[in-house]
Amino acid sequence: MTTTEAFRSRALAWLEANAERVGADDPAGDSARGYDADLPGSRRFQKALFDAGLAGLTWPKEYGGQGLGVEELLAWAEVSVDFVVPNAVFGIGHGMIGPTLIELGTEEQKQRYLPPMLSGEEIWCQLFSEPSGGSDIASLRTTATRTEHGWVINGQKVWTSGAHHSDFGAILTRTDPTVPKHEGITMFVVDMRHPGVTVRPLRIATGAAPFNEVFFDDVEVSEDAVIGQVGKGWPAAVVMLRNERIMLGAGGRSRGNPLGFDRLLAATRGAGSPAGSARTSDGLAELHARELALSQFGRLLHEESLAGVPIGSRGSVGKLAAGELMLWASDLAAELLGEAFLLDSGLAGMRYASVYAPGHAVAGGTGEIQRNIIGERILGLPKDGGVDKNVPFNQLRFG
Repeated sequence: MTTTEAFRSRALAWLEANAERVGADDPAGDSARGYDADLPGSRRFQKALFDAGLAGLTWPKEYGGQGLGVEELLAWAEVSVDFVVPNAVFGIGHGMIGPTLIELGTEEQKQRYLPPMLSGEEIWCQLFSEPSGGSDIASLRTTATRTEHGWVINGQKVWTSGAHHSDFGAILTRTDPTVPKHEGITMFVVDMRHPGVTVRPLRIATGAAPFNEVFFDDVEVSEDAVIGQVGKGWPAAVVMLRNERIMLGAGGRSRGNPLGFDRLLAATRGAGSPAGSARTSDGLAELHARELALSQFGRLLHEESLAGVPIGSRGSVGKLAAGELMLWASDLAAELLGEAFLLDSGLAGMRYASVYAPGHAVAGGTGEIQRNIIGERILGLPKDGGVDKNVPFNQLRFG
């Protein structure tokens, strides 16, 4: 038995003993297991994963990880597809902030933050988007002003996933307004329990409130809270966005995905849809092919990233494909299921996921932004003019 096979067997045995299988009576599937899930239960599950040596599979051992390779990571993805794994609330920490700290953090930051992040003791959020910035993250106006003891942060962030549960956040701030907008930015670790932090939920079309607007009023952070270097927040943001796009675009198949192939196949049969018809067969076949292609592309990105091969802007390809797939699958479900898509109580989760699909496509950067990145940085097409790129931020005109 190979090392990977042994790991697969151990992971499967642990899941059989500690997790529920995804069942047909679980109508909402993955869509309902997000930031409003059973938080104590999610913490217990993540701690059990950590204690079993199944958390942070590819993270260095000295920071609580397992030091394994991509084969074990993919083996976990394959065996866990049949089980309910209620740890979505830790996804931003594990998929985005943790890898960024591993790459850019100080040794003290890694030792302090990574183990409790993996064990489920501490939850993290990402604080990038702002009300006036749209998709242009570099136009941020939240400020960090240097003081005798460190820095003081003031400003507002928006669309912050999971901020209401988070213990810490990675925040982008403007530390020097006298230089062009991409140059005067610094990233910090911020304590979300600081009395100057106010979190207000934003309710979306599904009825849930996974996102928040967050206000910072004289929030103090120490000098050692800087992630990377002062004034080098934009390169740090690029690292985190790269990790975010890998996370969003590298998801494999999940039987808990209400708009996934497995669920839609079962739904077409249960709703009496003519599963043997050419349109149904063609649609399901294309959905399966798209899921498989996205999974294989994600595998490639993971392998190259762990091997130290720069993936560059290809993370935008996976992110765009994942967002487009969910929108397309939503349309396909409505087409194949007809009235049942709207009326069948057993398809509530599918309707929920369909309403959420446009938001999923926007998360991590709109499709338009991803297409610009792909066109300019992969295909070599001419860049936009960008007339504000060399102008000091405090000389830009807004509104």
